[in-house]
Amino acid sequence: MNTAANSPTDATGTHPTRTPAAIQATVATLQAHFGSAPDVAVILGSGWAAMATGLTDTQHLPYADLPAFAAPQVQGHRSELVVGNAGKRRVALLCGRTHTYEHGDCAAMAGAIRSLQAWGVQTLVLTNAAGSLRAAMPPGSLMLISDHINAPQRSPLVGTSGNSRFVDMGAAYDPALRAHAMEVAAQQQIPLTEGTYLWALGPQFETPAEIRMFAAWGADAVGMSTVPETIVARHCGLRVLGLSLITNMAAGLSAEVLSHAATLSQAQASEAQATGFLGALLAGLPVVFER
Repeated sequence: MNTAANSPTDATGTHPTRTPAAIQATVATLQAHFGSAPDVAVILGSGWAAMATGLTDTQHLPYADLPAFAAPQVQGHRSELVVGNAGKRRVALLCGRTHTYEHGDCAAMAGAIRSLQAWGVQTLVLTNAAGSLRAAMPPGSLMLISDHINAPQRSPLVGTSGNSRFVDMGAAYDPALRAHAMEVAAQQQIPLTEGTYLWALGPQFETPAEIRMFAAWGADAVGMSTVPETIVARHCGLRVLGLSLITNMAAGLSAEVLSHAATLSQAQASEAQATGFLGALLAGLPVVFER
């Protein structure tokens, strides 16, 4: 039972979910329960949870049984790993993520991601709900992340050692996977805009002045996740694809009063199209792997 998932660091300064022992135990549990690893894992953000019901031949395992998986403490996020098939592509779905704003730890997902890589996963698809900074990308839109801005300038790699911590982030979001996503969107006649995602720490929403500044920086959407996970995944050598479901216009760009409840409501209203697109994208990934 993973009772230490959200506990403080131990006497060595290492969080219990990120120790080599926790990762090794997690990999052993994954192998025993699911067998060999799928090539692809997906972290499901708000508005993407229905993907778990779209798989076939599913197997389930709660995060509580995985020592390297921290349990989310946010409404709308489950704590379960689901493995099944999207078409002929076997995938692992992480139903729920831990956010930095829950406890100040931007490496909270590191144990889970490193366990997936050690298990044999090669590609990580990151999904989220985000606010739009562009009038042409209203609520209900899908954005393909082409780049990101780490506004808090915090890194989950702080405290790691060796030259591998100096990760090249020039092509953090895999160009071949992005091209595949655009092809699937065109086939399904779903508008998909490439853009830059900005990570804000939260949990409060941004001010209108901050949004104006972020827009001047070149941000197209803003959210409270994904960037730390991308950094860890690239440090592990995983290929990364990122998708945002736009749930609101950012502060100052509409008369809407922003709230988590409103975000969840819009996410639920848009989840059918989002998860339908994600399912088709995952089912077609063998084409990318064969390139």
